[in-house]
Formats: sequence, C-alpha cells, structure tokens
Amino acid sequence: MKQSNANPLILVDGSSYLYRAFHAMPSLTNSKGEPTGAIYGVINMLRRLLTDYKPEEIVVVFDAKGKTFRDDLYKDYKAHRPPMPAELAAQIAPIHAIIQALGIPLLVEEGVEADDVIGTLAKHAENKGIPTIVSTGDKDFAQLVNHHIRLINTMTDTELTPDSVVEKFGVPPERIVDWLTLVGDSVDNIPGVPNVGPKTATKWLNEYGSLDKIIQHADQIKGKVGENLRAHLEKIPLTKQLVTIKTDVELNLSPDALKRKTADTEKLNALYRKYEFKSWLNELLEKNSSASEKNDKHENYKTIFTENDLSEWLKRLEKSRIFAFDTETTSLNYMDAELVGVSFSDAPGQAAYIPLTHNEKTKQLNREFVLQQLKPVLENNALKKIGHNLKYDYEILARYDIHLSGIAFDTMIESAVRNSASNNHDMDSLALKYLGWRTITFEDIAGKGAKQITFDHVPIDKAATYAAEDADVTLQLHNVLWPELSKEPGLKKTFEEIEMPLIPVIARMERNGVLIDCKKLEKQSEELEKRLMELEKEAYTLADCEFNMNSPKQLQEILYDKLQLPILQKTPKGQPSTAENVLQELAESYPFPKSIIEYRGLSKLMNTYTRRLPEQINETTGRVHTSYHQMGAATGRLSSSNPNLQNIPIRTHEGRRIRQAFIAPKGHYLISADYSQIELRIMAHISEDPTLLKAFENNLDIHQATAAEVLGIPLERVTSEERRAAKAINFGLIYGMSAFGLAKQLGVDRQTAQKYIDRYFERYPMIQHYMENTRKKAHAEGFVETLWGRRLYLPDINSSQIMRQKASERMAINGPLQGSAADIIKRAMIAVDAWLIKNNSPTKLIMQVHDELVLEVPEKNIDEITEMLRTHMMSAAKLKVPLSVNIGIGHNWDEASK
Repeated sequence: MKQSNANPLILVDGSSYLYRAFHAMPSLTNSKGEPTGAIYGVINMLRRLLTDYKPEEIVVVFDAKGKTFRDDLYKDYKAHRPPMPAELAAQIAPIHAIIQALGIPLLVEEGVEADDVIGTLAKHAENKGIPTIVSTGDKDFAQLVNHHIRLINTMTDTELTPDSVVEKFGVPPERIVDWLTLVGDSVDNIPGVPNVGPKTATKWLNEYGSLDKIIQHADQIKGKVGENLRAHLEKIPLTKQLVTIKTDVELNLSPDALKRKTADTEKLNALYRKYEFKSWLNELLEKNSSASEKNDKHENYKTIFTENDLSEWLKRLEKSRIFAFDTETTSLNYMDAELVGVSFSDAPGQAAYIPLTHNEKTKQLNREFVLQQLKPVLENNALKKIGHNLKYDYEILARYDIHLSGIAFDTMIESAVRNSASNNHDMDSLALKYLGWRTITFEDIAGKGAKQITFDHVPIDKAATYAAEDADVTLQLHNVLWPELSKEPGLKKTFEEIEMPLIPVIARMERNGVLIDCKKLEKQSEELEKRLMELEKEAYTLADCEFNMNSPKQLQEILYDKLQLPILQKTPKGQPSTAENVLQELAESYPFPKSIIEYRGLSKLMNTYTRRLPEQINETTGRVHTSYHQMGAATGRLSSSNPNLQNIPIRTHEGRRIRQAFIAPKGHYLISADYSQIELRIMAHISEDPTLLKAFENNLDIHQATAAEVLGIPLERVTSEERRAAKAINFGLIYGMSAFGLAKQLGVDRQTAQKYIDRYFERYPMIQHYMENTRKKAHAEGFVETLWGRRLYLPDINSSQIMRQKASERMAINGPLQGSAADIIKRAMIAVDAWLIKNNSPTKLIMQVHDELVLEVPEKNIDEITEMLRTHMMSAAKLKVPLSVNIGIGHNWDEASK
C-alpha cells in the first residue's frame, strides 16, 4: 500500500452492505424478473463513498463461502442463522461484477471472515500512518477504532471515533472486545455471560477496568448475575476469541492491490442495461459520450425545406413498405394541439424532419401543402407505420382530416405487452434500456418549468435533430422489441389481435367525448360545499378545537394525542397512521373519524368532478375528452385521466348524481352495456367447476346459488342477508381474501368465516384446485396468463418477505380473471367500432369504464344498436358459460346504468 496522508484508505464491509441493502430496499426486479434491490442498495452506497471521499485506495471485502476458523473453534457458531435467501444469493455475482467494473478492488479470502481481512488491512495501514475509514454497520468493528481508524455508517450517516465509541457503548474502543465477550452475540450464536446485557457489561468494565479484572473479582459480584459469571468463567476465553477481529491474516497482495482503477465503461454500460438502472446508465452515457459521438448518430438526419426534398422522401417511404413516423405539436392535449412538424425514419440512422409552423424567419413548406402530399402515404393501409404512442399521432392527424392507416407497430405497446410489470415505457427510458442511447429530451431543447417554451418556438436546427431522433429511435426500438415479443405466441397474439387494433378505436372514442350538464354539477357543488362546512363544524365540535381538515399531521395529533383513540397501524416512519383504511376501522366505534371520512370523500368528489368537469369542457366541441391509457394497468385494463372516469362511485348517492350530469344531446340517448359477473364467469370457464358451470348455464342468480350451496338450503329459502354474504365470498375469494378479511367484511368471527370458506370449497372444489395450481405456476414461472396469453409478471412471488409473497399470490389468482375480462371488453370494443364504421352509423362509442361500454345513440337507432351491442359483446369470447350483458337506456349515464 502506498503511504499517503492526503486520502484515507477506505475499507468496505461488503457482507454488511449486502444484508443491509437487501432488507432496506424494496423487492426490485428488472423486466426479466431478476431481483435487483440488493444490487441497487449496495452499489448506491459505494457510489456515495466514491463521491464523498474520492479515494485513491479502496477495497470491498466479502465473506467467502464455506467454514472459517471460528467454525472450527465452536461448532455452533452462527448455527441459528437461516440460509441466505435465494433472491439475495442471485444478486451476489452481479454486485461483484459491477464493483469490479467500477474499478474498485474486491477481496474474498477463504477460511476467515470479511471482518478479519478488514481488521488486518486496517492495522497494516495504521502501522504505515495511513488514515483508514471502515464503512460498515457492524458494531464489532468498534474494537478497531483509534485515532487512525474510524467507522462510518452510510445508511445512518453516522461516524464512530474513539470519543463516540465511549458515547455509544459506555467504554473505550480498547474495551469493546471485553464488552462483546460479556454480552455475547445472539445473531452469531456466540454465548456471553447469561443475563449480562449491555448496561451490566458497561457497569462492570467501568467499575473494574477490564475483563481480566472482572474475572479476578468474580467472587465479589453478588446476586444471580454473579453466579452466572462464575459458572461461565471457563467459556470466556473461547467467547473472547470468537468476538476478536483478527489483524494478522496472511494476505498475498500486490503493492497496487488496493488502488482504485479506471472504470470499465463498456462493462458498466452492459450491466446497467441488463439490470435496468436507468439513472446510472443515463449518467454514464452523458459522462462518456463526446460531442463527435453524438453528431455521428445524427449525421444522416435531414431537414426538409423544399418540395424536391419532400418528393424524394415520399418516394423513399412508398418504397420502404414500413417506416417510423412521429408528429411534433404545440401541446400534449390532443384536442387543442397544433401540428408543428413531422418526422420519418425508414432505416436505422436515417431520418428526416419536415418543419411546418416554427415561429422563426426560416422559410418552411406550407403545412396544408405538405399534409396534402402526405395524406395518400399516411392513409395507405399497405404502407405499415411504426410509432411510439401512435394514438396521439392518430388524433393529431384526424384534426387535419387525415385518417392514419396501416398502423402496424407501437413501441410503447410492444414494451408494455412484453413487460407488464414495468411502468417505464416512455421512449427515453426504452432507448436507454434497449439501445444504450441517451436521447435528446424535450427539456433539453425547450427548457423546464415556467420558462419552458412550446415546440413551435424551438429553433428549427434543434427541433429537427430532436424530432428525427424520435423517429429513428422508434424504428430501432421496434427492431429490438419485435423479435423478442414474437418469440412468445401468447404475447404476440395479445399484441396483434387486441392491442394494435384497439389504438384507432380508443382514439375515436376520445375524440367523440361526452356531453356534460354544467348546471347540474354547479348545483351539486353548492350542496357539497354546504355539507362540507357542516362536517367541518361537526369535526371541530368533536375535537373541541379548530384545525386544518386536510392536514394529516394535525389530524394525527387530534386522533391520537387529544382524543386518545387506539393506534391501529403505523407509518413506515413509526407515526400513527391516518390512512383511509385505518379511519374506516376507527369510524366503526368513534364519531370523529366518521366525520373525517365523509369530509374527505365529498371533498374529493367536488374537487375532482363537480367543480373540475365544467373546467375540462373543450371550447370547440363543448364536450369533455378524457385520455385513456391502453396499458394503464398490468392486467391490461384501461385507465383514464383528465378526467378519471374509472373512479366515479356508482353505489353512492353523490356518485350517481355526478353520472346524471353525463348526458345525451337532444334527439339522442345514452346506452350502457355492462358485462354481468364477468370475472366469475371466467372463473367457471378456467376452473371448469361443475357446480359453478351449472349455475351459470341455468341462468341462476349466482350469489343466491352460492348461498344455497354453502348453507345447504333450497334456493328459495335464501335470505337477502345470506345472499350478501355469498356475494362477499364469491368476489372475496377471487381477490384472495382470507378468513380474517371475510370475517371483517361480514361482521362475523373468524371461525365462522373459515367455515364459510371451507364449505365453499367443498361445494366448488375445482375453484380451490385452480387457486392452488395457479399459485404453484406463479412460483415456478414468475408470471400468470390471461386466456389470450397476456402475461402478468409477479416480481415478489418468491420474495423472502411473506407479506409481499402473499400479496403476489393474491394477484396471481385474480390476475388471469381480471386480465381476461380486460381482454374481452377490448375485443368487444374492436368489434363494436368495426360495425359502426362498416355501417356508417351516427352512433358514437363515448366511454369505457371497467366492464361497461357507453354509446351515444340517435333515438331512431336504439333498437338496432341494442341488438348489435348484445350480439358483439356476447360473442367477444367463447367461454364454457354464456356471457351476460346488461343493457340500459337513458337520457343520462345514471339512468342508462340502472
């Protein structure tokens, strides 16, 4: 080792890092389901060390596999430790690989522990006058601390020096071995003196000075603890040897063994991509990409300013048969956005941008002329298009009377179908992950926050590179994603038969929008505001003080400090929880939380819907246009935003009043078509349970039939309360509800709930068989599938943390049911939309909410559309039981849904 007083030697306890990271980090995985939480935690701590200390000499030391000299000394050493969890063991090799790629030396010495290697290196450094920092969370290392050696804990951001060792343990570093010998170590199964804890050990050492003197005066120590000491005297030498860190391990190291080396950026790039550490990869690429490399990527991009150049590119696109396409606009709002430019790519590295309405003096081609030239190409179904979020491009072009056809591939959807567990399907993330390409971001060219400019104000030279890169990256992403997706028949089928045909359907539905009665909502807002004021006064009275109703901190103080209500649950930081489920439980016994729950619910309805919906009406159409997210959930269910139509309550009076404000225009009606008990029907199909199949085939009330089966009584004797309990069982079990959860929902004791469940499975044995088989499949494969092969990945299914594992098992059971239901209604949407277009129908598909489709229908077409809807929705899937569709008609959504 090189002697240096400028920079300390950093010794990292890799084994301590490993376990602490594993237990501290959430159960992260990459898209292949490989665990990454410990990798991220360990490397993140190391990166911080490198940033904070910029060490010239550093080493990470890990325990080796197999026995050490301590196992030979004491056969029960660490005997109580469970084996390393498989998901942690799988992360060790990647951690080692990244550490070495970072240029950090790594040591693993057989026969000794990492502590002993670190202890030896620390003492060698001390002898040479080199200051040393040991990074660890292990208290045993306190015995090494002196004026040359200190400890740091990166997780708690604390440091141990000789003075702080005394503060923490009550004894100086040179007495720590004595202290540990008396106390022992339950984690490593090292026996201390029975019933001697930290306080007693500290007291003795301060009174007698050392362990040797304690032993000399053992006869003077009174009471049971003195008896224990005397009885344990012969074991003390062994314990002391076990807790003492060796500082004389033979290490055959070269003079440069601990010197930090230059990072291997190529290996880091590959490892960060493999384990999907986006921010690190982004940082690495930014740091190591030169201006010339960036320019090389863009050297074959062209900006089109002339009609001749446009004509040449149109010919290229017609010959290519498939190309990537992207629009650049003034806004993300598809109803208001103006087209600023378009870009194309027909081969990797080859792309063009056509600026149309940039706010600068450079002469650009006329937008109307360019769109007129592009229209035949964009509407040609034989020319296949690739895009990223093509739904948006479809809607933008529709504003200019161009009906995009030949929609073949959408890389956002390719990614989402391939990996439903990930939430990162944006182009920048995918480019990093699959191409190792740090893209130009919108903020790079347009700025951030309040100073951000719209695209039409971005200089053409910057805009052209950005836009052309988008098209180029989209094409290259498709070239990577599609071969992978094609390998899995179920995923390929889901993509080709469901998701891609759905893009124009959703686009048309969004553009259709829905008519809103503002007056109804304004009246409801006034009434809600009045009720909220009443609830506020009521809460103030119950609390005997005024407070901020929307402040969790103030609410917490009133609930638990002032009113002394029982603490049912704590936050991760140890504070009493004010979460909705906690308040719901407290509200069963106390009036104050009941008022808070009602206040929160009504406040959310007012702020999200009754006040907000009128503000969201488009000035041009006079309608509200939501945005549907095609891959909004891992199961494939649609979600929506601005506004979120999926969360309007249907069972509450206030929720139904909001639905009454969704109206049909004059001369039209709204038709609501809702699948009845679709997930239970899918359960009957998948499980093939004869009793459940028979109930559906005979068109029985399934909840009444279940009550009769479970209770062993005739159908006609089932009461409404018994039917309600059976409904809770039917839906509860497919969501993985336990006896505890069912008991709580039904208001019965746990034993009664368990009897219900046991009886249920006696009558429906194949459902239990399905659930058990699904759990096994999920544990073995890491995913479950819908009827069409859509996959729901379960990263935590084999987690060592039982709560996470059980939650994944519940998802595994329900995932195929909910996912198949999502696939069925998507298939129905495609069929209904195709019929409407084929028949040039004036009817509009305007909303999709869970298992429900809502259409706006001219009064004269009601019978025809009702028949068509029922036919297409019932034939969207061929199950072993018939699909059932409830259809309602009304002047508003609430009327139609009844």
